[in-house]
Order: sequence, then C-alpha cells, then structure tokens
Amino acid sequence: MTQPQAASGLTGEMFLGERRVLGTEGTVRAVDPRTGEEVGVEYGLGSAAEVDIAATLAAQAHPVYRATGPEERAAFLERVADNIAALGDTLVAQVLLESGLPEPRVRGEIGRTTGQLRLFASVVRDGSFHGARIETALPERTPLPRPDVRQRKVPVGPVAVFGASNFPLAFSVAGGDTASALAAGCPVVVKAHEAHPGTSELVGGAIASAVAESGLPQGVFSMVYGEGPVVGSALAAHPAIKAVGFTGSRRAGVALMQVAAAREVPIPVYAEMSSINPVFLLPGALAEDAAGIADGYVASLTTGAGQLCTSPGLVLAVAGEGLDTFLERVGEQLPGCAAQTMLTPGIHSAYEAGVERLVNADGVRVVGRGATPAEGAPTEGQALVVTVPAETFVANPALGEENFGSSSVVVVADDTSALVRVAQEIEGQLTATLQATGADHEAAAALLPVLEDKVGRILFNGWPTGVDVGQAMVHGGPFPATSDGRSTSVGTLAIERFLRPVAYQNVPADLLPAPVADANPLGIWRQVEGDLTRD
Repeated sequence: MTQPQAASGLTGEMFLGERRVLGTEGTVRAVDPRTGEEVGVEYGLGSAAEVDIAATLAAQAHPVYRATGPEERAAFLERVADNIAALGDTLVAQVLLESGLPEPRVRGEIGRTTGQLRLFASVVRDGSFHGARIETALPERTPLPRPDVRQRKVPVGPVAVFGASNFPLAFSVAGGDTASALAAGCPVVVKAHEAHPGTSELVGGAIASAVAESGLPQGVFSMVYGEGPVVGSALAAHPAIKAVGFTGSRRAGVALMQVAAAREVPIPVYAEMSSINPVFLLPGALAEDAAGIADGYVASLTTGAGQLCTSPGLVLAVAGEGLDTFLERVGEQLPGCAAQTMLTPGIHSAYEAGVERLVNADGVRVVGRGATPAEGAPTEGQALVVTVPAETFVANPALGEENFGSSSVVVVADDTSALVRVAQEIEGQLTATLQATGADHEAAAALLPVLEDKVGRILFNGWPTGVDVGQAMVHGGPFPATSDGRSTSVGTLAIERFLRPVAYQNVPADLLPAPVADANPLGIWRQVEGDLTRD
C-alpha cells in the first residue's frame, strides 16, 4: 500500500441514533504518530447534552431490541461485520494514518473485529447464553411443596463503551465490548477515542448502516466524540446507562468506577486497566534452552512496540548459570530490535518518563536497549530491559507498575521459594506465564495456587501476547488488571457482563418467555431438573 491518506467523505460528525451531528464544544484532529502532524478533518466535540440524547435514544430502543429473536439479532451482528469488511483498503489506510501500526497488524485486527462479531452471532443462535434453568413444581413435597421456578438471563440495558487507544478496531467502536453487549440485547453508546477519530467514524457508519438495514430502532447504536472528563463522566453517570465497558489507563478506569459508584443507582464498570504479566523462568527450563527462551521473550516484548495489554513487563527467575545465559542473550538481541512508532505522542511521552524512572531507580541494572530511534521520528519507542534483586523489587512497589511500551524488569531471586514470595506481593494481572520442564513441576505446583489468586490466564511454555478469541478464553484478572476479576472482555463469556438472572415462579405457561417455555421453542440447551437437555 502507498502512503496512507485520510478517507474521503469523512465529516467529523458524531452519530446520535440515525442523525449525524457536529459537536460544538471544541474540535480535535487525528495526529499521524510517525510525523507528529495533524491529519484529516476536524471532529466536533460533544457535551453532556449529546450524551443525554444518545443515552435517551438507547433507553427508548432497549425494549424493542431486547425482544429481538435469535436470528434477527445474529443477522444484525453479521451485517455489521460485512459492512466493516466492505470498507476494505479505505479502512486500512485510515487506521495506518492514525495509529502508525504496521499494515499486517491492521489487516489482522480487522479480521479479529469481524470474527468477534460473527462469533457472537453464533452465540446468539446457540442460545445457551440465556442460562435457562427449570425446576417444575412438586406439590407433594414435604415438609413444604416446591413451586415451579424457572430462570433465564436478560440484558441489563444500554451499555456505554469506551474505545481503546491500542486497538483502534478490536477494542474500540465495534470491538469486543460492543459485540458482546449487542449480542446480549443491549443498545450501545460508544465514546470514540480521540487518537483515531476517522477510523471511528468509518466503523461507526458501518454499524449505523447495519442498524437501519436491519430495521432496528435508531437508538441501538450511537457514538459521541468528546473530552473524557466531560463526555466520559456524563456517560457513566447517565441514568439510562446500565453498565460500562472500558479499556485504558488505570487512572481513567478508576475515575469511571468512582462516577458509576456515586450514582443514585450504581452500575458495574468492566474496566481493563493495568497489567505487567509476570513470566516465571524456572531453573529446568533455563538449563534446557535459555537462549531460545530469551529470543521468545524479546519477540513478545517488542511486538507492537510493547503497546499490548499482555506484554511481558516482568520476568522472575532464580540466579544461576541459566539466568546468566538468558540475560546475555537478551542483551545481544535488543540492539537489533528497531525502535517503533508508538500510538500517540502522549503514550510515547509517558513511556519515556517511565523508562527514565526505571533506569534511575536504586538497585536497577540495564541489561540492554533497542536500537536508537531514527532522526525525525518523534514518537518511536526504544526497548529496554533491566534487572533488579528480588528484595529491592518488593521494597519498591513502583518497579511493579505498568510502563506501557517495550520495557521490562527482570527480578532475580535466590531460589524458587523466593519466587513464590515475590508472586504473593504482585498486584492483580491479566496473565502469568511459566517457562518450565518436567523437572520444574514441583516449583510450578507451588506457584499455581498463588497465581490463581492473582491472574485471569495462566500459560505454560508460551508468551502472553496474542489472545485467542474463543469459547474458553479469559482476558481479565483481579484489580488493577480489571475492575472486576470475575469477568472477561475477550471470548464468548464476555456476554455475561451485560446479562442478569431473573427467576419466574409459578408463572402461567402462556406467559413464560421462550427460553424457559415448556416446549423449548428456541431449541436451546437448558438445565431441567438439574440435567442438561434440549427437550
């Protein structure tokens, strides 16, 4: 592809249902992170007034949208996917312009975005998300009769989704939060991320068109532009919004949690925020292939300039010959890793400040750095790996904070027992990885119960970057990785965030909703008298 150009026909307007509206509370333009120059059209920023319109439309649409049948809702999700795919090279060019990401990554992210939508369409058709349970009446039971009780899950209501900076597509306007909320039967109001407004307009248009083409109420989807403290807070506080999906910084996520908790009727915020994804290099694995592990580590650390929520920002290992070989190899590999364009000037500045704090911290030794950024490349990030003794790491909590980018801390412990003690001090994380052989299984067995309390996903002999979107995936973890460690933002289980259970006791048969009706008109799997059946 030639030098990317802004898509033609972009208007700078937000979507308030079927209306296109230009905000009047200031403007924002995208910045090409490779040059630092503003590009594309100006986007009008909205205010609490636009949020009120969007949220009110969503509330009005909810009764109709929640009642859509499985085929209608699934077909709508597939139409959104088709519309996004039809944008083709126009969308690719816009993402490249606004993010500086490499083209293969962008095309892969488009595939992931449309794939998620199609996956949730299959979830809707399958129907098991209803969680149907049936216990029929036992009037002769003693000492008390049992009533007829049936349970299913219903959509919570309109959901506010906040677009992420590091995934302009897969975690943004039509990303996993939006796909799972729409699949659950919830209208969505998106706050577009200011780093990629043109990408957001293109994808927002694809969704808005799908809403109209499917004959759905206009309030099923809206998208607003605006400053986080104004528009974001107004969204989280609006009484029509019943849940929030967010991917971003710990500071912004906690702020949204506070707004949502302070409402007259508090609502859940599902925020993915901060993770350094510890990797444990156990002695047997290092003895067997320290150099190969080092190569995998450097590749994972530098993928996407380290701007992935699962980047391995922390390594823990026992001092010895194997670790020495690992560190030597890392030091040899890093200078060959090119500096990479980071997503925004702000992210780059924050990363550089974090690097400065790391290298100046007491007890820290630099293992190696990546290649020097090129002249005239204002947002290129240079990889960094440092080591620190375990006792120093534990004594300085700042060393365990996320520095979003390709920097990583290697913690050196005296023995495997010390690894367990350090693991007990780590904050909640999205992932933990163990590099281990059969000889390490005793040490791994000691670590596993600790890690189960700390993370949402445990990997063996792999790397945390690269999250498969499927039925069993968990992309979540205890605070501060997420605001609710019981949930996931990736995979089909993500739909559970936007559903709540309702029980129906002794409801007449002709009034029962389809998922728990006697004849099972949807043909779904249900738990009847404790047994799974489609009867």
